[in-house]
Amino acid sequence: MPSHDVMPNMELFQPTQVEDALALADRYAERGWLVGGGQDTYGWLKDRAKATEALIDLSAITSLRGVKETEDGLEIGALTTLSEIANNSLIQRSYSVLSNAADVVASPQIRNIGTIGGNISQDVRCWYYRRGLSCYRAGGNLCYADTPEGMNREHALFETSRCVAASASDTAPALVALNASMVIKSSQGERILSAEDYFVGPSIDIQNTTALRTGEVLTAVRLPAEWANASFYYEKVSDRNVWDFSLVNIAAAFKVDNGIIKDSRIVCGAVQCTPRRVVNVENAIRGRVKSEETANRASDGATSGAKALAHNGFKIPLMRNLVKRAISA
Repeated sequence: MPSHDVMPNMELFQPTQVEDALALADRYAERGWLVGGGQDTYGWLKDRAKATEALIDLSAITSLRGVKETEDGLEIGALTTLSEIANNSLIQRSYSVLSNAADVVASPQIRNIGTIGGNISQDVRCWYYRRGLSCYRAGGNLCYADTPEGMNREHALFETSRCVAASASDTAPALVALNASMVIKSSQGERILSAEDYFVGPSIDIQNTTALRTGEVLTAVRLPAEWANASFYYEKVSDRNVWDFSLVNIAAAFKVDNGIIKDSRIVCGAVQCTPRRVVNVENAIRGRVKSEETANRASDGATSGAKALAHNGFKIPLMRNLVKRAISA
């Protein structure tokens, strides 16, 4: 029986150019595993819950790091660390909802290694799935969490098609709130997806949480000038202040003129497999004063359609109150 104290055998590639990484990704396809900071990857491999023939380590590709201004906002390399994003003056000044989100991921040590590309592309955190059980997401025919005896306190309230696992990313809701774009490259070329389209739920793809296809690499995230310097709000609620995943988080951007909300994007995390925009609330507050009264009237709609499991019903009032706080802040 193999020891779990050492990594399983696999080939290791450490390209220094994007083109070499794309060639390797194309060559190994589903037999290869792309890794940035590795905070999610190495646990999977060491626990033998997943395996790969080749590990393609992208960390030496310096062109995928850093933040730069563009004609239409900012571009963030996919390998830029969460600490760099949290402390970057350009992001803090114009897109603080993202720097605030990056600053509460896990712990300082993890933020120093973890990347924005890895944080938004990480797999779900359901412990049944991560123990290697043959659930729907792992190719089986049962969701162990969605049973009367299942432990599902941290699981989803919405869009639970066979799988009730929730998104684990703290930064993903901020990128959706900012209407960010994802730059994806492969040996066949480049395509750009909105953040909303980048994340996919189990009704679309039960085995993946993003729209990345075999052979593709997420190279950058673009933040549009459209939402620069808006009025932002970010809050994360978790059992512990550090080294813990969200129970519910919220990222919101408001365009306010003379106290009136002209437009908004309000997004909650950890309530479904993808970041959830509460579009009905956005519509309800448009044209209204940004105030506690507006928040009280509109926030109940945030949880319309929520379906509580045996142990996660507390997320419904929690989500509703976070939406209320974001509007009235």
